[in-house]
Amino acid sequence: MSLTSAIYGCAGTELNDAEKSFFREAQPWGFILFARNIADPGQLLRLTSSLREAVGHDAPILIDQEGGRVQRLRPPHWRAWPAGRRYGEIYEQDSERGLYAARLGARLIAAELRSVGVTVDCLPVLDVPVRGAHDIIGERAYGEEPGLIAALGLAVAEGLMSVGVLPVVKHMPGHGRALSDSHKNLPVVDASLEELEGCDFVPFRALKALPLAMTAHVVYTALDPNSPATTSATVIGETIRGRIGFEGLLMSDDLSMKALKGDFGARTRASLAAGCDLVLHCNGDMAEMGAVAAEAKVLVGESLRRSEAALHRFVPPSEAADIDSLWAEFSEITGLA
Repeated sequence: MSLTSAIYGCAGTELNDAEKSFFREAQPWGFILFARNIADPGQLLRLTSSLREAVGHDAPILIDQEGGRVQRLRPPHWRAWPAGRRYGEIYEQDSERGLYAARLGARLIAAELRSVGVTVDCLPVLDVPVRGAHDIIGERAYGEEPGLIAALGLAVAEGLMSVGVLPVVKHMPGHGRALSDSHKNLPVVDASLEELEGCDFVPFRALKALPLAMTAHVVYTALDPNSPATTSATVIGETIRGRIGFEGLLMSDDLSMKALKGDFGARTRASLAAGCDLVLHCNGDMAEMGAVAAEAKVLVGESLRRSEAALHRFVPPSEAADIDSLWAEFSEITGLA
């Protein structure tokens, strides 16, 4: 089966006939879910099943379930998770306890995701925030020290994968210095290459062996003053693939964010030409998805190899965990109890 280089969202809590027909024809690599798609566990499991039925294969289904203000599954049907910064606070007091908490929290999140058919979590956040930056990252970051972020990011990735959920590292090569929100504007980072090398790139380099990563819609003047990372062959080739050494499957951040220019066909072409293996389109707008689909390519060559390598990393859990007992332990460690 030939899959195309796109990940799409859908409009609501169930697929309509037009969406089913479009997805069947477009054959995307996967799907991504948001709060608008979620009502309760039974509904969500039906939706993930119908997405896979529409394309006729076991498509990866992604979600942003970080904790704190970025979590799509919320109470009362799902647990509330702390922001990433909480793990950093615990780590600073006791590094082993912090790592254990991060790994355990990710394991519990993954168990909730798997139970409703979600198999990829856009986590860990490896951005290194700096003072004065926009709070779009803020407490989503594990801390402000690259080594701490790398250690906790790895623990989170391990926790997710131990329960059969793939992690997506974000946002390469670093969103922590951005002075604006790339959902609304194009951030420009003027840090020197030496500053980026010594700080921002460090966590990404440490976790370069993970299977999936997402780009940042950010201009780094020291790397390419003309284009954000997502659409820059220079940033992707020389920095993400070169200096950082990431060899996994690389997806764009959401094409519908205002940091990018041009129509959706142009955004798709530019991202793929720059070296993204996949483009991400999130809002479920049918006209926009059609424009993306017209430019999305069938996965071949290195992109196909990276996709197969990433999907090979799926390892279903060998045994069921006592979730209630683990949640009680997690709540005590993190202070949620």
